[in-house]
Amino acid sequence: MASLLWEGDPRAAESERLNSHFSNLTHPRKNLRGIKNTTVPNLDDSIDNTKEDEEDVVDLAANSLLNKLIRQSLVESSHRVEVLQKDPSSPLYSVKTFEELRLKEELLKGIYAMGFNRPSKIQEMALPMMLAYPPQNLIAQSQSGTGKTAAFVLAMLSRVNALELFPQCLCLAPTYELALQTGRVVERMGKFCVDVQVMYAIRGNQIPRGTDITKQIIIGTPGTVLDWCFKRKLIDLTKIRVFVLDEADVMIDTQGFSDQSIRIQRALPSECQMLLFSATFEDSVWKFAERIIPDPNVIKLRKEELTLNNIRQYYVLCGNRKDKYQALCNIYGGITIGQAIIFCQTRRNAKWLTVEMMQDGHQVSLLSGELTVDQRASIIQRFRDGKEKVLITTNVCARGIDVKQVTIVVNFDLPVNQSEEPDYETYLHRIGRTGRFGKKGLAFNMIEVDKLSLLMKIQDHFNSNIKELDPEDMDEIEKIEY
Repeated sequence: MASLLWEGDPRAAESERLNSHFSNLTHPRKNLRGIKNTTVPNLDDSIDNTKEDEEDVVDLAANSLLNKLIRQSLVESSHRVEVLQKDPSSPLYSVKTFEELRLKEELLKGIYAMGFNRPSKIQEMALPMMLAYPPQNLIAQSQSGTGKTAAFVLAMLSRVNALELFPQCLCLAPTYELALQTGRVVERMGKFCVDVQVMYAIRGNQIPRGTDITKQIIIGTPGTVLDWCFKRKLIDLTKIRVFVLDEADVMIDTQGFSDQSIRIQRALPSECQMLLFSATFEDSVWKFAERIIPDPNVIKLRKEELTLNNIRQYYVLCGNRKDKYQALCNIYGGITIGQAIIFCQTRRNAKWLTVEMMQDGHQVSLLSGELTVDQRASIIQRFRDGKEKVLITTNVCARGIDVKQVTIVVNFDLPVNQSEEPDYETYLHRIGRTGRFGKKGLAFNMIEVDKLSLLMKIQDHFNSNIKELDPEDMDEIEKIEY
């Protein structure tokens, strides 16, 4: 298995592009990572002051890449899998081992070399459909870490004829970082498929017009693939056997990508197998999926019911952010904390709180939107490993990042929307970082007096009890139990 980024070392080219992608978000100085030290760097220079008061908007593509980076092994989904077959009368197969799929020996070796011992819950249902003859189309809902990429890569490698030197499989991803992540899986799983090669149709990979592409698997972004197919005539779409559209929810969130993807799909032959994957299935994603994938089987995940039942919630009335910090210190000193996540609404508050806690000798790390995805992944991994006990973050960490040791979540600022009304969904996902995996958790809300009405709306919305806590009453704080 080989990969090609037209010229130069593909690994070096990948690294260079990854480093440049989020260049507008990168700290000019070293990021903060849990230094137990009373020497505080001059953070005033480390974040663009014009953006300090901005709320961090969650970038779907960046978040997806982040999840791929931090989930190096399979996580077993707790969601119930629902299957809707295009032909309800046909038998529904599932597998418990990869051997049951009757794969080529070189593919089995590649799967086991990657560390897969048995199919994940999603793979058990999806792989028999994806590998069936005649090929079947599929729309599947699956989060990062459940083996989704490995599943469709296995489908592509199973359909490729190594002796035919032209593009046979095409995979679209919304960013070239995600395309390169998928390519890595192809290279690892296909390491024993010596005559199968992958090529990247991504920004910056310039192919001269008239080039005869002999690589069997093409992975790229919609705009570049469209250019290669229709303008440069480098790919003959009528010869494509497997078409994969990954991260559909991110794709439709990016202007122009849905139209470009549909134009590519319409040029494919009717016998081409079409596979679409998305982490979420809002109405807009469903409409897009139904337009682009004809006569599909469908695999859905029953929506996760986040609950506040096992999370004890408190609030502390404060006059200003210094009062908030003093209350936080009292709580921190009064109860045993495994690990804590503290949410701030703006980068300015997150930076200020990081400085205060570092000056007091706490091991903290700072996670906000101006960091690159690689930097964020490194910080989250250090937090998971317990190298820092406190993670201070903006909304970039409100969803999808599970750390089992987190016992406390603090809302240093309440989440509000642009109308200065409570952002109920963000509140739910924030404090949902604790009380995971069946454990009990604690949530503390630091509230200015004039924001108390917002908290009461949150309490009424979730029909839950948020108890007032006196930050000066250490006896009361010490009585708090998980």
